[in-house]
Amino acid sequence: MAEGLQGLPGAAAPGDHLQTTWQLWLPGHQLGRGASPIRDPYSFQPESEPRVNFAGWPFGLPYWPLHGLLGTVGAWNAFLLLGYLGAGGFAFLWLRSLGLGVGAAFVGGAAFALAPYRAAQGGAGHLLAWICMFIPLSLWAWERRLYVLAAAALASIPLSGQVHLALGAIPFAVAYMLLRGGDRRWAVGAAVGSVAAGLLVWAVSIRDSIGEARSFAQVERYSAELADFVARDPRHGLEAFVLLGWLTPLAALAGLALTRSRLGVLLGLGVAIPCLLALGGNLPGYEAVWDVAPGLGSTRVPSRLMPIACLALAALVALAVSRLRWRFAPLIALVLVALDLRLGVTAVRPTAADEDNRAYAAIRDAELGRLLELPVYPPDRQEASVYLYYAMQAPRERPAGYSTAAPKEAGAELRELRPCPDARHLGDLGVRLLAVHGRARCGVAGRLLARDGAIALYEAYIPVAW
Repeated sequence: MAEGLQGLPGAAAPGDHLQTTWQLWLPGHQLGRGASPIRDPYSFQPESEPRVNFAGWPFGLPYWPLHGLLGTVGAWNAFLLLGYLGAGGFAFLWLRSLGLGVGAAFVGGAAFALAPYRAAQGGAGHLLAWICMFIPLSLWAWERRLYVLAAAALASIPLSGQVHLALGAIPFAVAYMLLRGGDRRWAVGAAVGSVAAGLLVWAVSIRDSIGEARSFAQVERYSAELADFVARDPRHGLEAFVLLGWLTPLAALAGLALTRSRLGVLLGLGVAIPCLLALGGNLPGYEAVWDVAPGLGSTRVPSRLMPIACLALAALVALAVSRLRWRFAPLIALVLVALDLRLGVTAVRPTAADEDNRAYAAIRDAELGRLLELPVYPPDRQEASVYLYYAMQAPRERPAGYSTAAPKEAGAELRELRPCPDARHLGDLGVRLLAVHGRARCGVAGRLLARDGAIALYEAYIPVAW
């Protein structure tokens, strides 16, 4: 269940869900072989040192037994569904800790779980859809005075690699902590720890990578327009899809009007600021802010703060429902919210998976040697996600990989390998295995075989291997 792209017949469909599957699978695989669970020893080899897999935190460990029980496809589908349960469940607990009734809190939890932006990000395979559940978890833990849990949940957002979301989640959560009382020292500590986690991710993963320097042209490409807040389909791409619903925002406005408190003001700002920033290049003055705000200049998708707006919106809806005295009001509100946010359950479709590829089964049993898939894609092209997915079936070192924060050396190496790698160059890289996806361009596979018989060739979608 995913929103994959159109791929080759019989092959796994490209998409970020394949990258996320790989990142979640890797910690358990590494632990099973007695290696470091935070390292990726396979991608971009031998160009770079084994990279830290920040995205494996914290869901990699529970994903390990899930994968063992259900397999690759079953584990992904279960993880996707559990994302709805986690997001809605933690939002429900937080709203209950504010003194709201079960019905109102349930409506708010459902509004957050079914938020079209969160659901669409989940269908696309972006970990943002799961990591954002740590915002209500942190707020709930603060209300319960579980300070360690509140700080750890907040720090997990940047530590998982979601540093853009952290740019908004940290000030929002810390402002909430200061507003709601409690030990202010822990609020400061949570802020400092989360910022330190973000700096660690930047220093280890983003600095000196192909994603370190973004152009504002990229920001403009992914910027939302005002019409995107009410459009029920991605008018110009998933990253600009920021639908809030039609009825739900009206209910939130009612909740804001009825809740005359500092909490209501904070929640209102929690909705308004991410929505404004999602406009990106369409918002006057955003480029100046993007240039000077720490960390923002390394981002390219302005809407990545929208989970904060989704949570604050859900809380305002719950506050509005809590003011209704009719016994069945929460049930009616739940039905209306579900209908309004129905895109939250239609964000995925049946997607080709190819869980047991015969060519990769042969590669898995082949003698040692690095593997290169053809055609070669730049490390930030989504088509390369297919190669990560098949690496789960045949784990071995490879010069390629898929990451928008790939090492610059890897990007340069892959440019040299495109479109037709030289056999001698492959020998220098230790490549002894080739997997061809689709037709080999410019006859490269045949030429390589003729020039270097030590290289084994596999056609990924034909059950014949040479």
